[in-house]
Amino acid sequence: MTRKLFIPGPIDVREDVLQRMATPMIGHRGKDASALQKGISEKLQKMLYTEEEVLLSTSSGSGLMEGAIRSCTSKKAAVCSCGAFGDRWYKMAVTNNVKADLYKVDMGKAITPEMVDDILSTGDYDLITIQHNETSTGITNPIAEIAKVVKKYPDVIFCVDAVSSAGGVKIETDKWGIDILITSTQKALGLPPGMAICTFSQKAIQRAETVEFRGTYLDLLAIYKYLKKKNYQYPSTPSISHMYALDYQLDNILEEGLDNRFQRHEDMANLVRTWAEKHFKLFTDQKYLSNTLTVIENSQNINISQLNSKLQEKGMQIANGYGDLKEKTFRISHMGDYQIEDIQYLLDTIDEILDFK
Repeated sequence: MTRKLFIPGPIDVREDVLQRMATPMIGHRGKDASALQKGISEKLQKMLYTEEEVLLSTSSGSGLMEGAIRSCTSKKAAVCSCGAFGDRWYKMAVTNNVKADLYKVDMGKAITPEMVDDILSTGDYDLITIQHNETSTGITNPIAEIAKVVKKYPDVIFCVDAVSSAGGVKIETDKWGIDILITSTQKALGLPPGMAICTFSQKAIQRAETVEFRGTYLDLLAIYKYLKKKNYQYPSTPSISHMYALDYQLDNILEEGLDNRFQRHEDMANLVRTWAEKHFKLFTDQKYLSNTLTVIENSQNINISQLNSKLQEKGMQIANGYGDLKEKTFRISHMGDYQIEDIQYLLDTIDEILDFK
């Protein structure tokens, strides 16, 4: 039975997009591969509002998160965390012998511009990492406002995890001065997991030149230099199948229109929020709610695992709370190619299962 996945990812992939992954192989060192990869980069530049180079990695988003903090930290990294994935970025620093400090906020709260200013004003750091969208808590940090603060510190490389927001929320990469914006295919882009994407600014390139031990596979500078030298090819074998699907899906995204796509995500989010406030409570600080995923407090003390089992019998799945929030919260994603009708059907089904009037 095909199941609709209303979870933080991977999410459903349209059949026509999946079929593109069955496109016959080409050699990854030929002109056709260069043309494919160059076209993808140019389309991603439009979606991410950047003129900087875009790099692809055959990995999850975590791969490029690790590559960013290792490749571009010369002195020390400040890792700001509002949930599990911020904590992961800190662990990546520590296990790669990169000097870093972790700054955490309470679950469901956002990173604030004032907090970032306090951190960077110490002068201790030359790189900062922040989630744009944190799927464990449903927070979208105010990156546009934070960006104004980071610009006061021109020596700091600004790294942003947009794994679960890019393609569903407008992110003005260059305007906000983001040096490395990271996303991956299996969330709002509506593709299978297995490929990650990042922007790489000239400022980040210059910093990486000063870092001696950047690793090998995830060395962003090595990827960038190879891409430039070899006309949009990559030092390691890329996933050609993902590239075919990504190229096709980006055409779909641009045809829908970026503003239309962002509005659709906001409309789906508002529908879920209205339903959640009627029957439960929103877990997340309401000033910073995500447009791609909603985290709902289990104020009625329902058995979430049992609810999910019944949803799965009807061909749908939501997500339990993450880590310590399991059974205390549950999560509904509304991203990718889902439409309002899909979200409404899910909510109506939950109402039926829970006997909500």
